[in-house]
Amino acid sequence: MNIKADYDVVIIGGGIHGAGVAQASVAQGYSVLLLEQHEIASGTSQKSSKLIHGGLRYLETAQFSLVRECLSERGYLLKNAPHLVEMKPFYLPVYKKTTRRPLQLRLGLSVYALLAGLGKQSFFHHLKKESWHQLDGLATRDLEAVFQYWDAQTDDKLLTDAVLNSARDMGADVVEQAKLESAVKASASKSQKNKSKETIEDVSDEWQITFQKESTFVQVSSKIIVNAGGPWVNDILKRIIPEDAGMAVDLVQGTHIVLPEETLQGIYYVESPRDKRAIFVMPWYGQTLVGTTEKLYTGDPAKVVPTIEEQAYLQEAAASYFPKFKETSIQGSFAGLRVLPRQQGTAFSRPRETTIRADKTHTCLSVYGGKLTAYRATSENVIKKIMRQLPAKKVIADTRHLKLPG
Repeated sequence: MNIKADYDVVIIGGGIHGAGVAQASVAQGYSVLLLEQHEIASGTSQKSSKLIHGGLRYLETAQFSLVRECLSERGYLLKNAPHLVEMKPFYLPVYKKTTRRPLQLRLGLSVYALLAGLGKQSFFHHLKKESWHQLDGLATRDLEAVFQYWDAQTDDKLLTDAVLNSARDMGADVVEQAKLESAVKASASKSQKNKSKETIEDVSDEWQITFQKESTFVQVSSKIIVNAGGPWVNDILKRIIPEDAGMAVDLVQGTHIVLPEETLQGIYYVESPRDKRAIFVMPWYGQTLVGTTEKLYTGDPAKVVPTIEEQAYLQEAAASYFPKFKETSIQGSFAGLRVLPRQQGTAFSRPRETTIRADKTHTCLSVYGGKLTAYRATSENVIKKIMRQLPAKKVIADTRHLKLPG
């Protein structure tokens, strides 16, 4: 473990957003250390739906800026990581009982294409009936229409690794199996004995950060802390002084299952016959990946596992559109956790915009939520806040044009 004693930025969390902030920070010329309590991308960042997309369904809740941002970021990734991000045909079948009718879908796809910039792969089309038999055994009874549009797919774990390797190549330090013990602002430590009268007047002093690597306790100092802990984001804040209660959030479990036999034509975007939620059925390393669910989770984030009910729900959905899956057994499953703002209503309808929250010293930033697709844009927003607290450095690279390593 070869690390320095002092850094400009220390990042807690080695998922896609921690990796993105590390890359963006070191590209801006800052010295960077990233700490990950387990292994890189061991949490939600390798348990997503593996999609780099604008989020067609977010148009229903008028999240136009999020969709536009994600489609823009998709464009950057297609240029900077063509070995990891690939455009795929997406199919939207419409049956008699499908909630979203052809006219509604046509309107949504038109807006989607407009937000994507009307490029070559922004357009959609209506598949002719005589070609339906080519769609991997898709059930055609009561099928009224099939739309095809374009979005992208990735391997989320490999993408996270590539972003972090890019940061390493520019000089960032990374320590895995490193558990944060504490982070204390020097001005705060002087007043801990009387917290009721605690005030933070001097915000120029550095954070003293202690972490455990195996049986060794290591201390470094940093001007800025970025808390990119994902579902652990508020748990991390409990180890930081001065204390910050953080945002009220819900952890929402999303499960995927893996079925045998690959769907070859592309990715199918369907409705669950049970509750009309959107579900993807997609090819994945020679098999078929089906997801996802949305279930509130209140336990230890490290212990999240797919439930039997979730797995049955997903297999039922897949089999209702592809009869070949009725007699197959589930080959594997995984579950990840989304961090969503706490509010009334279903998780499906909640906003997906990322929140970057600063503490009272403005030197500890916490990232809440976020989309895999928009990790780079989120990281740049973090950098804008960091730059207010740090002197300018010689810029190394622009992440919009930075090629990701293979």
